[in-house]
Amino acid sequence: MNSQIKQPSLLDALSPVILMVTLLGGAVFYFGDSSSSGANQIALLLSAGLAAIIGIKNGFKWDDIEAGIIKGISLSMTAILILLAVGSLIGTWLLSGTVPTMIYYGLQILSPSFFYAATCIICAIVAISIGSSWTVAATIGVALMGVAGGLGVSLPITAGAIISGAYFGDKMSPLSDTTNLAPAVAGTDLFTHIRHMAWTSFPSFVFALVVFIILGMTETNSAEATRIAQLSEGLTSKYTIAWYLIIPLLVTLTLALKKVAAFPAVFIGALVGGLWAVLFQQELIIELAGEGLDGFGANVTVIWTAMFDGVSVDTGDAALNDLLSGGGMSSMLTTIWLIITAMVFGAVMEHVGLLKRVVDLLVGFAQSASSLIITTIVTAFGSNLLTADQYISVVMPGRMFKDEYEKRGLAPENLSRALEDGGTVTSALVPWNTCGAYMQSVLLVSPLEYAVFCVFNWASPIFGVIFALLGFKVKKLVSKEEPQFN
Repeated sequence: MNSQIKQPSLLDALSPVILMVTLLGGAVFYFGDSSSSGANQIALLLSAGLAAIIGIKNGFKWDDIEAGIIKGISLSMTAILILLAVGSLIGTWLLSGTVPTMIYYGLQILSPSFFYAATCIICAIVAISIGSSWTVAATIGVALMGVAGGLGVSLPITAGAIISGAYFGDKMSPLSDTTNLAPAVAGTDLFTHIRHMAWTSFPSFVFALVVFIILGMTETNSAEATRIAQLSEGLTSKYTIAWYLIIPLLVTLTLALKKVAAFPAVFIGALVGGLWAVLFQQELIIELAGEGLDGFGANVTVIWTAMFDGVSVDTGDAALNDLLSGGGMSSMLTTIWLIITAMVFGAVMEHVGLLKRVVDLLVGFAQSASSLIITTIVTAFGSNLLTADQYISVVMPGRMFKDEYEKRGLAPENLSRALEDGGTVTSALVPWNTCGAYMQSVLLVSPLEYAVFCVFNWASPIFGVIFALLGFKVKKLVSKEEPQFN
């Protein structure tokens, strides 16, 4: 069968991409922020259909393409399970008082002027400790978005600060899966990779902090003391507020630190949140249960509902109600729908060879060491756009460029850094990427709104490009006969 398969032309490879960009642009134009609620999914499926037709034209059979689609979707199952667990976690943590407690103390401690910078630093520290940007966003990030709502500061900027800090910490953590994946693909060791990556990551992070400080100093929509008092009173009127209600958060972070897989760690955190609700929020549970249920029935139904459909709390304050309502697995279904359709498109593109054709075109432009590194960064970002998965954006360019780096005498850590600069950190900027879709579901802000404020995430590839052009910290390959010094 392989002998009958024709190599795709450049027109073949670019046609689905052009259609996807056109349709996604149309979706945003006609549907705005709600484009991810269905319009984007149709755009991705239509583009996948065109790619499949081109593949069949070139000799592929539908059964083979379908098998590739199933394999592609299977790669996203971990993300889907995590999303469902996060939905349950948000629901039970809202019910248990974990999130309200963090919002309450955050309102008392954090200043609007330095809120964005503080948010970025907090998320960075936690992410370095646990090695997971997703867990940071689902735990600390959710609470900080609540604090932002209470303080009256910008939610898109707050989301950008959360993502910037979370991805910097994830990138520099030896516990991170992508930070381990990149050097493994490139052929270098973990800590050599981290040290080399620090040259682009730290300047990007410092630059991000400066931007967030400036944005904070110019913040004019901060809440007055009277408003903070009103919000605090509203929280205490519905919830028991105490330090021990943060324990579900500590349990989840501890599990992450112990390298427990994300799905069980987050789901255990959700279960602990449900237990804490039973122990400390009985009045609220009875209120939400309504009449006709005894104490046991009320606890079972309310917690069960919180896990699959979230909670809705009425404080008499519309703004506060928005902060305290949401969560549940059902809140993640639109995002899961988006991820599945995006993975279908990426899987078809890769299976029928269209993605490789695009990458081969880019390799042809890489005539020098600097252009090769820049091409790697661009390709990794492009993979995020086309395959909708950050892991593919690391693995695929890594495999394709590895030999080329060796031929040109470049150390493998140059490749691993470029993969992270272009692939890992830019994934959250793409609305249909698993990471972008995840962040939107957790932080409730569209990537179209927060992307410009993810300063670290776009500064990192820019610094990577600048360093490549200057030849700064571009390491040459050291022969095995020569002594190596780190």
